[in-house]
Amino acid sequence: MINIIGKRRLYYLISLLVIIPGLVSLWFYGLKLSIDFTGGTRMTFVSSKPIDTKTVDRVKGIIISEKAIISTVQRSDKSLIVRTTSIDEKHNTAILQKIKAEKILLTEESFETVGPTIGEETTLNALKSTALAAVLIVLYIAFSFRKVPKPASSWKFGVCTIVALLHDVLVVIGIFSLLGHFFGVEIDSLFVTAVLTVIGFSVHDTIVVFDRIRENLLRISGVPFEKIVNDSILQTLTRSLNTSITALLVLFTLLLFGGGTVHWFIFALLVGIASGTYSSIFNAAPLLVSWNEFDKKRRHA
Repeated sequence: MINIIGKRRLYYLISLLVIIPGLVSLWFYGLKLSIDFTGGTRMTFVSSKPIDTKTVDRVKGIIISEKAIISTVQRSDKSLIVRTTSIDEKHNTAILQKIKAEKILLTEESFETVGPTIGEETTLNALKSTALAAVLIVLYIAFSFRKVPKPASSWKFGVCTIVALLHDVLVVIGIFSLLGHFFGVEIDSLFVTAVLTVIGFSVHDTIVVFDRIRENLLRISGVPFEKIVNDSILQTLTRSLNTSITALLVLFTLLLFGGGTVHWFIFALLVGIASGTYSSIFNAAPLLVSWNEFDKKRRHA
């Protein structure tokens, strides 16, 4: 029989090794925010031919001539994304006319402007929604598991769920902090949607395991808590893996064939769901056992 609980410290260590680089990146670099959060204008240009450095410099010169301050420029093979301070339709039209006059073979694919006030409101709403979701989850689990027998406690179930949830959120945010610093990947409002989806999936997976622990505690007596938790994990392991793998296969297909606008949204879901599956099995339930052992040692101290 697989002894997941006996090796829980190893699984905690693996989680820390994944989370710590992201936390370090967040501390030093933060997240690369899109105009959804900071406000400003984003112009996306495409070309039928590869875009060279000379073309990029010419476009930058035209944009600056319209008194727009450029914050970032991202160039791929046949696309160019320029972020600037807020400019209106009149200035955008003038930029396009100059690009055409200088015979630069670029077509504007999108023009998007977000005011700084809207950006601040989006950031605040994202933080509020995440915090509210966490509080409601704790309250719901504490209520649903209120009749769980000793040595477990409904509040312990709720807190361990939130710890596993935070694990998944930190994994996703940390990876995107690293991607933002090294590859210029920006987070937008879709990223917030992805994080909230990951929270929901993580909690769903954790509750499946916790519900089986509750059932076994009610049904079985005289068996060590560690064994009940380990058996409960193994009993739900196949279901958890099958559910997650099915979702991951769909997301991987979308990542390969989906459009560029949802590319990083899907990637965030992939990372989050994979992390959620891991934390539900190897972190959430083992934390119950670690907490129980800590209480035992404290009572006998």
